[in-house]
Amino acid sequence: MSSTRKLNISFPATGCQKLIEVDDERKLRTFYEKRMATEVAADPLGDEWKGYMVRISGGNDKQGFPMKQGVLTHGRVRLLLAKGHSCYRPRRTGERKRKSVRGCIVDANLSVLNLVIIKKGEKDIPGLTDSTVPRRLGPKRASKIRKLFNLAKEDDVRQYVVRRPLTKEGKKPRTKAPRIQRLVTPRVLQHKRRRIALKKQRTQKNKEEASEYAKLLTNLVCLRRLSSLRASASKSESSQK
Repeated sequence: MSSTRKLNISFPATGCQKLIEVDDERKLRTFYEKRMATEVAADPLGDEWKGYMVRISGGNDKQGFPMKQGVLTHGRVRLLLAKGHSCYRPRRTGERKRKSVRGCIVDANLSVLNLVIIKKGEKDIPGLTDSTVPRRLGPKRASKIRKLFNLAKEDDVRQYVVRRPLTKEGKKPRTKAPRIQRLVTPRVLQHKRRRIALKKQRTQKNKEEASEYAKLLTNLVCLRRLSSLRASASKSESSQK
């Protein structure tokens, strides 16, 4: 077992990610016996990590088997996985497969440990917190665009869409914008009003048909009762004669 282990550390605020190698096992003991999604102070990693807080997001052992959330063990287990489960991607519809995964508790047999910085410390980490990687795509959903630009409900979201420049050799530069999802427009409101009106019409029609059927049923019951009374009266008259 090699003493060198890797830490894959990401900082979502800047979009940066860095892989560092740790030779001293004493620095990693603070992560041992901790479960995935646990928040740990990163001070033992070195002076530059003072004040940093990280969250354990996963890891792999030396054979490449990933950690799976919810499996409360140190070792490896074989689980029957299907669509929607982590650590498995089905190749066919409805396919299930028994796969080897590692438990969600960190131990010394991991070769790579994935960490996410949730609180920045005093010093900058070169290549991680001192630079920013711009996002390729902006938000697509209307509520996310409103949240990003702090817009009110009355503001027009379409003016604030993040456009992506497209450049091709020999052609004019143009920009491309995503189609906004869940955008409330007059047409959407019209469709909603139409759906509600159709639903009311169907409800009213069902009520009318139900009342007509009830009337028809009562008439049939009355007719049967009258016919039975007439039949009994004719029988009694014939018996008296």
